[in-house]
Amino acid sequence: MIKAYKIRLFPTPEQEELLWKSVHNVRFVWNWGLKYQMERFKNGEKHLSGYDMKKVLTQLKKQDERKWLNDVSAQTLSMALLDLDVAYKNFFKVQKKGVKFSQGTIKAAARKNKKLTPYDMIGHPKFKKKSKAAANFYTRYGRMYFIDNCVVLEKIGKVKYRTNQNHEFPVVSKKSENTEKFTNPRVSHTNGKWILSFGMETQPQTSELNDFAVGIDLGIKSTAVISYDGKIKHFKNVNKTSTVRKLKKRLKHQQRKLSRQFQTNDNYEKTNRVDKTEAKIKDIHRRLKNIRLNHVHHITAEITNLLPHTIAMESLNVRGMMKNRHLAKAIQEQLWHEFKRQIEYKSAFKGIEVKFADRFYPSSKKCCKCGNIKRDLKLKDRTYKCNNCGNEMDRDENAASNLEGLAG
Repeated sequence: MIKAYKIRLFPTPEQEELLWKSVHNVRFVWNWGLKYQMERFKNGEKHLSGYDMKKVLTQLKKQDERKWLNDVSAQTLSMALLDLDVAYKNFFKVQKKGVKFSQGTIKAAARKNKKLTPYDMIGHPKFKKKSKAAANFYTRYGRMYFIDNCVVLEKIGKVKYRTNQNHEFPVVSKKSENTEKFTNPRVSHTNGKWILSFGMETQPQTSELNDFAVGIDLGIKSTAVISYDGKIKHFKNVNKTSTVRKLKKRLKHQQRKLSRQFQTNDNYEKTNRVDKTEAKIKDIHRRLKNIRLNHVHHITAEITNLLPHTIAMESLNVRGMMKNRHLAKAIQEQLWHEFKRQIEYKSAFKGIEVKFADRFYPSSKKCCKCGNIKRDLKLKDRTYKCNNCGNEMDRDENAASNLEGLAG
């Protein structure tokens, strides 16, 4: 199976200049390719595929005023056009559903007395602005290898790296010895840090599994409640910790500050003060995201390290639950989809079977002792009281026990 890795790069000033040149050139090629395709559409010409666009790019690079594009790997620039091609294919899929413009776009155009164009259609690829576009690019996998505590990137050179995990990468003594094929390596710049992400073929672990199952009930009061081998364990909701609460309070303060700064400008133009406040808001969002992701990683790792033969979870209708305006924000912060994704890939890596209960399986309403179903159970009832056998226990613990039984 292919496992994804992320490592931090520590480039020299000269290497960092080359990295930024790759970022800017990739953004230029994306914008050039999008403009080229839009002009062809305007002239009634056929849409070109990503591979046909690569041929046009080759001719562009031969022009004297565009020779600076050759300072960057040809594969890096070509991948920008292939990414654009994927974006167009997704756009065509969306348009097949029949809805061309979103209601928000229609209202905004009417308010500004603006005529809608194909560029405004749902899912249409957008031009990348320097101040807003994500700083990332593809690097050629065939020229990438590890040597002397460094990773070699095409046209960048040997870049020092560091990771806080005990990852074992295939280190070679010279380029010709490299036989590893890395998958989709991408370099990105996030909050002042250069990150290299890639996939690598890894053999699944051959661990001896235990003879018990684990039932997982996801919730808001606790991130998860698990039941296994006669035991119950609660995992706290990280969003209720003092650290997250202070960050959310600071975020609200900065957002109000930003609103007041915009209101001081009649035309709502951005100033240096606005840019600084937006940067602070972005940093707080990043910290909150990292805290939540880290918490989910710790929980899923602890569950899979129990090495049960089966893990059972609910198939939650998250989209439907998000329509509840009282719970939507709390549900969003719990990262249930990410939790499910991590359980699936970590279980597959260790050979653990994952079962998902039917969406209408009454895990909360069913008594884990006698199997009686309590039809009148409401969301506010946090304690489950069985009308048949008199069993009384925490609602989430009862649901986790039922899921454990479902796993077998």
